Amino acid sequence: MSNEQTTPNSLRLEGELTIYRAAEIKQLLLGAQPATEVDLSGVTDLDSVGVQLLMLAKREALAQQREMRLVAHSQAVIDVFELLNLAAYFDDPLIMEPRTAGPSSRHSSNA
Repeated sequence: MSNEQTTPNSLRLEGELTIYRAAEIKQLLLGAQPATEVDLSGVTDLDSVGVQLLMLAKREALAQQREMRLVAHSQAVIDVFELLNLAAYFDDPLIMEPRTAGPSSRHSSNA
């Protein structure tokens, strides 16, 4: 996973936020100067450990009475947040595309 600091208080995460990178992700999120804005546009995969680390970073920010926002959620992040109903926990703007009804959800009145 690579990351780039776009500003002193902004962090862009790329690649997988998974158990395989837990130590690296934790250091990035909770390091000496924790980011106030975390850009998730480059995240390609997110597992339960990645979710827990994002939740930990949010909780730590709240405990320290500082702001921490998640922005530019990738589709991988949106899918997991939607599955786990996490958008409200992070209280960040999260735009989800409306799901279209598939053929199996259509009702026909053929009798």
